[in-house]
Amino acid sequence: MWRSTAYFFSQPATLIAAKIETWRYDRIQRITSLEAAQHELAILRTQLAELRLERLKDGAVLGEADEAVNLLGLKKRLPIEMQPVRILANNRDAPWGGIVIDSGEDQGLVEDQGIICAEGVVGRIWSVGQMQSIVLPLDAYNASTSVMLARSRTKGVLQGSKWPGLAVIRYISNQEAIQIGEPVYTSGLDQIFPPGMLIGYVSEVSPGLLEMDIVVTIAAPLDKLGILFVLPSTPKLEFSTRLEPPLPISRPAGAR
Repeated sequence: MWRSTAYFFSQPATLIAAKIETWRYDRIQRITSLEAAQHELAILRTQLAELRLERLKDGAVLGEADEAVNLLGLKKRLPIEMQPVRILANNRDAPWGGIVIDSGEDQGLVEDQGIICAEGVVGRIWSVGQMQSIVLPLDAYNASTSVMLARSRTKGVLQGSKWPGLAVIRYISNQEAIQIGEPVYTSGLDQIFPPGMLIGYVSEVSPGLLEMDIVVTIAAPLDKLGILFVLPSTPKLEFSTRLEPPLPISRPAGAR
């Protein structure tokens, strides 16, 4: 009788102890599973970072390969001796900045040689060092290039602006008929570029006080360049200008 009574009263304690033990076991299992999950997550994050880095490297290599193919096609099309160079730094956003290339006096470069890419004119060599040079791009505030409008054949001077990728044409009369999307080419008067090389497209035009206000979108992707071509110091060649499809890009909103 007393054994039955003792067993009856001991049952709740036994059940509680069993439940506590089960809870402790489940907790240990959850902690172990959580640690394993966190470890696996850390491994996955590392692998993802490695894949992203590999993708960036492959993207850069593929982009440079595409650019090299385009430049090779350009070199085949132009019957002129050109020297390939690679960009080391693009400091266009810095005050009085420019594009640094990996060639200088060691490769026979001199100031005012023209620089082009597959899409069009980039700029000219501004200063030459022993093994590096600085290129003054078309949109630099202190840059100027002799240009010609495709339809009217009117000549003017392209000057850089404070807007990246844009430049303005000076000394065009208000009487001239200029159209949005009209291609702009080098005129050859500055003796840096041969006549007929693509500069860009007219993106804005309006009569000014003394002359026409003309904004040009530069054709060369100045922010995405990797490989360039250096023209001879005195290029003796003229290209036939054709009406390229317009690619107008407006200046930033609010800019005047």
